Amino acid sequence: MRKPALIAAALAIVTASLVAASLATAGPSKSAATKVSVQLKWVTQAQFAGFYAAQEKGYYKAAGLDVDIKVGGPDIVPEQVVLGGQAEFGVNWLPSLFANRESGNDLVNIAQLYARSGTTEVTWKDSGIDSMKKMKGKKYGVWIFGNEFEQQAALVKAGLDPKKDVTLVKQNFDMVAFLKRQIDAASAMTYNELAQVLETKNPKTGKLYKLSDLNVFKMSDLGTGMLQDGIFVKGDWIKDTANQATAVKFLTATFKGWAYCRDNQKACVNIVLEQVGIKARIQLIEAGEYLRQLRARELGPMAMSGSQPPDDPHFQMSQYHSTWRYAYIRDPKLDKFINDGEVE
Repeated sequence: MRKPALIAAALAIVTASLVAASLATAGPSKSAATKVSVQLKWVTQAQFAGFYAAQEKGYYKAAGLDVDIKVGGPDIVPEQVVLGGQAEFGVNWLPSLFANRESGNDLVNIAQLYARSGTTEVTWKDSGIDSMKKMKGKKYGVWIFGNEFEQQAALVKAGLDPKKDVTLVKQNFDMVAFLKRQIDAASAMTYNELAQVLETKNPKTGKLYKLSDLNVFKMSDLGTGMLQDGIFVKGDWIKDTANQATAVKFLTATFKGWAYCRDNQKACVNIVLEQVGIKARIQLIEAGEYLRQLRARELGPMAMSGSQPPDDPHFQMSQYHSTWRYAYIRDPKLDKFINDGEVE
Protein backbone atom coordinates (compact mmCIF):
# COMPACT_ATOMS: atom_id res chain seq x y z
CA MET A 1 0.00 0.00 0.00
CA ARG A 2 2.93 2.38 -0.55
CA LYS A 3 2.39 3.84 -4.00
CA PRO A 4 -0.50 2.17 -5.81
CA ALA A 5 0.75 -1.04 -7.37
CA LEU A 6 -2.21 -3.29 -7.92
CA ILE A 7 -4.71 -0.73 -6.68
CA ALA A 8 -6.04 1.91 -9.05
CA ALA A 9 -7.97 3.81 -6.45
CA ALA A 10 -9.14 6.39 -8.93
CA LEU A 11 -10.27 3.89 -11.55
CA ALA A 12 -14.00 3.19 -11.42
CA ILE A 13 -15.72 1.70 -14.42
CA VAL A 14 -19.30 2.88 -14.11
CA THR A 15 -21.29 3.43 -17.26
CA ALA A 16 -22.35 6.93 -18.19
CA SER A 17 -25.98 5.90 -18.14
CA LEU A 18 -25.64 4.61 -14.59
CA VAL A 19 -24.12 7.87 -13.37
CA ALA A 20 -26.56 10.03 -15.30
CA ALA A 21 -29.54 8.15 -13.95
CA SER A 22 -28.27 8.43 -10.40
CA LEU A 23 -26.84 11.93 -9.97
CA ALA A 24 -30.14 13.35 -8.89
CA THR A 25 -30.32 11.02 -5.91
CA ALA A 26 -26.64 10.33 -5.23
CA GLY A 27 -26.33 12.68 -2.25
CA PRO A 28 -26.62 11.57 1.37
CA SER A 29 -30.16 10.91 2.46
CA LYS A 30 -31.67 12.51 5.55
CA SER A 31 -33.82 9.43 6.08
CA ALA A 32 -32.67 6.14 7.60
CA ALA A 33 -29.44 4.79 6.17
CA THR A 34 -29.74 2.31 3.33
CA LYS A 35 -28.50 -1.10 4.44
CA VAL A 36 -26.29 -2.97 1.98
CA SER A 37 -23.70 -5.74 2.17
CA VAL A 38 -20.49 -6.36 0.25
CA GLN A 39 -19.03 -9.87 0.03
CA LEU A 40 -15.23 -9.81 -0.11
CA LYS A 41 -13.23 -12.38 -2.04
CA TRP A 42 -10.99 -13.41 0.85
CA VAL A 43 -10.31 -13.03 4.56
CA THR A 44 -9.35 -9.66 6.02
CA GLN A 45 -6.06 -8.39 4.62
CA ALA A 46 -4.61 -5.34 2.90
CA GLN A 47 -6.23 -6.46 -0.36
CA PHE A 48 -9.47 -4.87 0.93
CA ALA A 49 -8.03 -1.88 2.78
CA GLY A 50 -10.20 0.68 0.98
CA PHE A 51 -13.43 -0.90 2.19
CA TYR A 52 -12.33 -0.91 5.82
CA ALA A 53 -11.02 2.65 5.55
CA ALA A 54 -14.35 3.83 4.10
CA GLN A 55 -16.10 2.20 7.04
CA GLU A 56 -13.69 3.49 9.70
CA LYS A 57 -13.54 7.06 8.37
CA GLY A 58 -17.32 7.33 8.11
CA TYR A 59 -17.47 7.67 4.33
CA TYR A 60 -20.24 5.11 4.00
CA LYS A 61 -22.23 6.70 6.80
CA ALA A 62 -21.82 10.16 5.26
CA ALA A 63 -23.22 8.74 2.01
CA GLY A 64 -26.31 7.52 3.83
CA LEU A 65 -25.26 3.87 3.80
CA ASP A 66 -25.11 1.20 6.51
CA VAL A 67 -22.58 -1.22 5.01
CA ASP A 68 -21.98 -4.76 6.22
CA ILE A 69 -18.55 -5.94 5.04
CA LYS A 70 -18.71 -9.73 4.76
CA VAL A 71 -15.37 -11.50 5.10
CA GLY A 72 -14.57 -14.17 2.53
CA GLY A 73 -12.77 -17.47 2.84
CA PRO A 74 -11.81 -20.70 1.07
CA ASP A 75 -15.39 -21.97 0.97
CA ILE A 76 -17.08 -18.72 0.01
CA VAL A 77 -17.78 -17.85 -3.64
CA PRO A 78 -18.80 -14.16 -3.84
CA GLU A 79 -20.88 -14.70 -6.97
CA GLN A 80 -23.01 -17.29 -5.20
CA VAL A 81 -23.52 -14.97 -2.23
CA VAL A 82 -24.72 -12.13 -4.46
CA LEU A 83 -26.89 -14.38 -6.61
CA GLY A 84 -28.43 -15.77 -3.43
CA GLY A 85 -29.41 -12.28 -2.29
CA GLN A 86 -27.15 -12.34 0.76
CA ALA A 87 -25.18 -9.31 -0.46
CA GLU A 88 -25.86 -6.52 -2.95
CA PHE A 89 -22.18 -6.14 -3.90
CA GLY A 90 -19.47 -8.72 -4.45
CA VAL A 91 -15.72 -8.55 -4.99
CA ASN A 92 -13.97 -11.06 -7.22
CA TRP A 93 -11.65 -11.38 -10.20
CA LEU A 94 -13.06 -10.55 -13.62
CA PRO A 95 -12.35 -13.95 -15.25
CA SER A 96 -14.34 -15.62 -12.48
CA LEU A 97 -17.21 -13.24 -13.21
CA PHE A 98 -16.98 -14.03 -16.93
CA ALA A 99 -17.18 -17.75 -16.16
CA ASN A 100 -20.33 -17.13 -14.14
CA ARG A 101 -21.88 -15.09 -16.94
CA GLU A 102 -21.09 -17.87 -19.43
CA SER A 103 -23.04 -20.19 -17.14
CA GLY A 104 -26.07 -17.95 -17.54
CA ASN A 105 -25.76 -15.93 -14.31
CA ASP A 106 -26.75 -12.29 -14.74
CA LEU A 107 -23.88 -10.50 -12.98
CA VAL A 108 -22.46 -7.11 -13.96
CA ASN A 109 -19.05 -5.64 -13.08
CA ILE A 110 -19.70 -1.99 -12.15
CA ALA A 111 -16.23 -0.95 -10.94
CA GLN A 112 -12.64 -2.12 -11.28
CA LEU A 113 -10.38 -1.82 -8.24
CA TYR A 114 -7.13 -3.32 -9.50
CA ALA A 115 -5.48 -2.10 -12.68
CA ARG A 116 -3.34 -5.19 -13.31
CA SER A 117 -2.86 -8.75 -12.18
CA GLY A 118 -0.87 -9.60 -9.07
CA THR A 119 -0.74 -13.33 -9.87
CA THR A 120 2.56 -15.15 -10.22
CA GLU A 121 3.70 -18.75 -10.53
CA VAL A 122 6.94 -19.42 -8.68
CA THR A 123 9.59 -22.13 -8.91
CA TRP A 124 12.86 -22.65 -7.11
CA LYS A 125 15.89 -21.28 -8.91
CA ASP A 126 17.80 -24.52 -8.35
CA SER A 127 15.00 -26.52 -10.03
CA GLY A 128 16.05 -25.28 -13.45
CA ILE A 129 12.43 -24.47 -14.30
CA ASP A 130 13.17 -21.01 -15.66
CA SER A 131 10.52 -20.85 -18.37
CA MET A 132 6.91 -21.86 -18.74
CA LYS A 133 7.90 -24.45 -21.36
CA LYS A 134 9.94 -26.25 -18.72
CA MET A 135 6.80 -26.82 -16.66
CA LYS A 136 6.12 -29.87 -18.83
CA GLY A 137 5.81 -32.97 -16.70
CA LYS A 138 5.88 -30.94 -13.47
CA LYS A 139 3.46 -30.58 -10.56
CA TYR A 140 1.85 -27.21 -11.20
CA GLY A 141 0.02 -25.68 -8.25
CA VAL A 142 -3.12 -23.65 -8.96
CA TRP A 143 -6.05 -22.37 -6.95
CA ILE A 144 -9.58 -23.13 -8.11
CA PHE A 145 -12.97 -21.38 -7.97
CA GLY A 146 -12.06 -19.13 -10.90
CA ASN A 147 -8.53 -18.31 -9.73
CA GLU A 148 -6.74 -20.63 -12.13
CA PHE A 149 -7.43 -19.11 -15.56
CA GLU A 150 -4.31 -16.93 -15.82
CA GLN A 151 -1.89 -19.76 -15.07
CA GLN A 152 -3.66 -22.13 -17.44
CA ALA A 153 -3.54 -19.48 -20.17
CA ALA A 154 0.21 -19.08 -19.57
CA LEU A 155 0.70 -22.80 -20.14
CA VAL A 156 -1.30 -22.70 -23.36
CA LYS A 157 0.69 -19.70 -24.57
CA ALA A 158 3.86 -21.70 -23.94
CA GLY A 159 2.51 -24.50 -26.12
CA LEU A 160 1.47 -26.81 -23.28
CA ASP A 161 -1.85 -28.52 -22.64
CA PRO A 162 -2.85 -27.92 -19.00
CA LYS A 163 -4.78 -31.21 -18.98
CA LYS A 164 -2.03 -33.39 -20.46
CA ASP A 165 1.42 -31.81 -20.19
CA VAL A 166 1.44 -30.92 -16.49
CA THR A 167 -0.01 -32.34 -13.31
CA LEU A 168 -2.39 -29.67 -12.06
CA VAL A 169 -2.37 -29.71 -8.27
CA LYS A 170 -5.16 -28.10 -6.26
CA GLN A 171 -3.03 -25.82 -4.14
CA ASN A 172 -4.04 -24.77 -0.65
CA PHE A 173 -4.15 -21.03 0.02
CA ASP A 174 -0.64 -21.07 1.46
CA MET A 175 2.89 -22.01 0.39
CA VAL A 176 3.42 -25.04 2.62
CA ALA A 177 3.53 -27.59 -0.22
CA PHE A 178 5.94 -25.42 -2.20
CA LEU A 179 8.24 -24.83 0.77
CA LYS A 180 8.30 -28.59 1.39
CA ARG A 181 9.02 -29.11 -2.33
CA GLN A 182 5.96 -31.29 -2.72
CA ILE A 183 5.03 -29.33 -5.86
CA ASP A 184 7.35 -27.88 -8.48
CA ALA A 185 5.50 -24.62 -9.06
CA ALA A 186 3.08 -22.67 -6.91
CA SER A 187 0.60 -19.87 -7.34
CA ALA A 188 1.49 -16.75 -5.36
CA MET A 189 0.09 -13.25 -5.19
CA THR A 190 2.68 -10.48 -5.07
CA TYR A 191 0.96 -9.02 -2.01
CA ASN A 192 0.44 -12.27 -0.10
CA GLU A 193 1.92 -15.72 -0.79
CA LEU A 194 5.15 -14.43 -2.35
CA ALA A 195 5.78 -12.60 0.89
CA GLN A 196 5.15 -15.82 2.82
CA VAL A 197 8.08 -17.46 1.05
CA LEU A 198 10.33 -14.46 1.66
CA GLU A 199 9.47 -14.56 5.37
CA THR A 200 10.57 -18.20 5.68
CA LYS A 201 14.07 -19.29 6.59
CA ASN A 202 16.05 -21.51 4.27
CA PRO A 203 16.82 -24.57 6.43
CA LYS A 204 20.20 -24.93 4.72
CA THR A 205 21.40 -21.40 5.49
CA GLY A 206 19.28 -20.34 8.42
CA LYS A 207 18.54 -17.11 6.58
CA LEU A 208 15.36 -15.84 4.97
CA TYR A 209 14.72 -16.78 1.37
CA LYS A 210 15.29 -13.99 -1.16
CA LEU A 211 13.89 -13.24 -4.58
CA SER A 212 17.19 -14.50 -6.00
CA ASP A 213 16.25 -17.99 -4.75
CA LEU A 214 13.16 -18.01 -6.95
CA ASN A 215 11.97 -17.85 -10.51
CA VAL A 216 8.89 -15.64 -10.46
CA PHE A 217 6.62 -15.75 -13.50
CA LYS A 218 4.32 -12.74 -13.41
CA MET A 219 1.19 -13.31 -15.44
CA SER A 220 1.16 -9.63 -16.38
CA ASP A 221 4.63 -10.02 -17.94
CA LEU A 222 3.67 -13.21 -19.75
CA GLY A 223 0.70 -11.53 -21.39
CA THR A 224 -1.92 -13.64 -19.63
CA GLY A 225 -2.61 -11.30 -16.72
CA MET A 226 -6.31 -10.62 -16.21
CA LEU A 227 -8.13 -7.92 -14.29
CA GLN A 228 -8.66 -8.95 -10.72
CA ASP A 229 -10.66 -7.37 -7.88
CA GLY A 230 -13.77 -5.75 -9.29
CA ILE A 231 -17.13 -4.89 -7.74
CA PHE A 232 -20.15 -6.62 -9.24
CA VAL A 233 -23.92 -6.77 -8.72
CA LYS A 234 -26.89 -8.67 -10.13
CA GLY A 235 -28.07 -7.40 -13.48
CA ASP A 236 -31.71 -7.13 -12.48
CA TRP A 237 -30.75 -5.32 -9.23
CA ILE A 238 -28.81 -2.56 -11.00
CA LYS A 239 -31.68 -1.89 -13.45
CA ASP A 240 -33.64 -0.30 -10.62
CA THR A 241 -33.12 3.48 -10.45
CA ALA A 242 -32.98 3.54 -6.65
CA ASN A 243 -30.35 0.80 -6.67
CA GLN A 244 -28.33 2.73 -9.22
CA ALA A 245 -28.25 5.65 -6.81
CA THR A 246 -27.16 3.32 -4.00
CA ALA A 247 -24.41 1.90 -6.21
CA VAL A 248 -23.06 5.37 -6.99
CA LYS A 249 -22.97 6.20 -3.29
CA PHE A 250 -21.25 2.93 -2.45
CA LEU A 251 -18.61 3.26 -5.18
CA THR A 252 -17.91 6.91 -4.37
CA ALA A 253 -17.38 6.14 -0.68
CA THR A 254 -15.32 3.02 -1.41
CA PHE A 255 -12.91 4.79 -3.74
CA LYS A 256 -12.67 7.61 -1.23
CA GLY A 257 -11.52 4.94 1.23
CA TRP A 258 -8.86 3.76 -1.20
CA ALA A 259 -7.74 7.34 -1.76
CA TYR A 260 -7.39 7.70 2.01
CA CYS A 261 -5.15 4.62 2.11
CA ARG A 262 -3.08 6.00 -0.74
CA ASP A 263 -2.45 9.21 1.16
CA ASN A 264 -2.33 7.83 4.74
CA GLN A 265 -0.46 4.56 4.54
CA LYS A 266 0.38 4.05 8.21
CA ALA A 267 -3.09 4.93 9.45
CA CYS A 268 -4.61 2.58 6.89
CA VAL A 269 -2.31 -0.23 8.00
CA ASN A 270 -3.64 0.17 11.52
CA ILE A 271 -7.24 0.13 10.29
CA VAL A 272 -6.72 -3.20 8.54
CA LEU A 273 -4.82 -4.80 11.41
CA GLU A 274 -7.44 -3.76 13.93
CA GLN A 275 -9.97 -5.69 11.86
CA VAL A 276 -8.08 -8.90 12.72
CA GLY A 277 -7.51 -8.07 16.37
CA ILE A 278 -4.08 -6.47 16.21
CA LYS A 279 -3.62 -3.08 17.85
CA ALA A 280 -0.71 -1.59 15.98
CA ARG A 281 1.82 0.49 17.90
CA ILE A 282 4.96 0.02 15.81
CA GLN A 283 4.71 1.15 12.21
CA LEU A 284 7.67 -0.68 10.68
CA ILE A 285 9.84 -3.57 11.88
CA GLU A 286 12.68 -5.44 10.27
CA ALA A 287 12.10 -8.57 8.21
CA GLY A 288 11.85 -11.64 10.41
CA GLU A 289 11.32 -9.65 13.61
CA TYR A 290 7.68 -10.58 13.87
CA LEU A 291 8.63 -14.27 14.08
CA ARG A 292 10.80 -13.54 17.11
CA GLN A 293 7.99 -11.57 18.71
CA LEU A 294 5.49 -14.30 17.90
CA ARG A 295 7.63 -17.04 19.42
CA ALA A 296 8.28 -14.87 22.47
CA ARG A 297 4.53 -14.33 22.82
CA GLU A 298 5.01 -10.59 22.58
CA LEU A 299 2.26 -10.08 20.02
CA GLY A 300 -1.32 -9.47 21.01
CA PRO A 301 -3.90 -12.18 20.33
CA MET A 302 -5.30 -12.32 16.85
CA ALA A 303 -8.94 -13.10 16.30
CA MET A 304 -9.33 -13.95 12.64
CA SER A 305 -12.86 -13.57 11.39
CA GLY A 306 -14.21 -15.48 8.45
CA SER A 307 -14.76 -19.10 7.56
CA GLN A 308 -11.29 -20.59 7.96
CA PRO A 309 -11.29 -23.85 9.93
CA PRO A 310 -10.34 -23.17 13.55
CA ASP A 311 -8.39 -26.43 13.65
CA ASP A 312 -6.22 -25.58 10.65
CA PRO A 313 -3.11 -23.89 12.10
CA HIS A 314 -1.30 -23.78 8.76
CA PHE A 315 -4.11 -21.77 7.21
CA GLN A 316 -4.37 -19.43 10.18
CA MET A 317 -0.61 -18.90 10.33
CA SER A 318 -0.41 -18.18 6.62
CA GLN A 319 -3.02 -15.45 6.97
CA TYR A 320 -1.38 -14.01 10.06
CA HIS A 321 1.95 -14.26 8.33
CA SER A 322 0.96 -12.49 5.13
CA THR A 323 -1.13 -9.79 6.81
CA TRP A 324 1.65 -8.92 9.24
CA ARG A 325 4.40 -9.05 6.65
CA TYR A 326 2.59 -6.99 4.06
CA ALA A 327 1.53 -4.38 6.59
CA TYR A 328 4.73 -3.96 8.55
CA ILE A 329 7.92 -5.03 6.87
CA ARG A 330 9.64 -2.68 4.51
CA ASP A 331 11.53 -4.56 1.83
CA PRO A 332 12.73 -2.15 -0.90
CA LYS A 333 13.57 -4.96 -3.31
CA LEU A 334 10.17 -6.58 -2.94
CA ASP A 335 8.45 -3.23 -3.29
CA LYS A 336 10.40 -2.54 -6.47
CA PHE A 337 9.45 -5.94 -7.82
CA ILE A 338 5.79 -5.40 -7.10
CA ASN A 339 5.64 -1.82 -8.33
CA ASP A 340 8.05 -1.86 -11.24
CA GLY A 341 8.25 -5.50 -12.27
CA GLU A 342 11.98 -5.71 -11.51
CA VAL A 343 13.74 -8.61 -9.84
CA GLU A 344 16.95 -8.34 -7.83
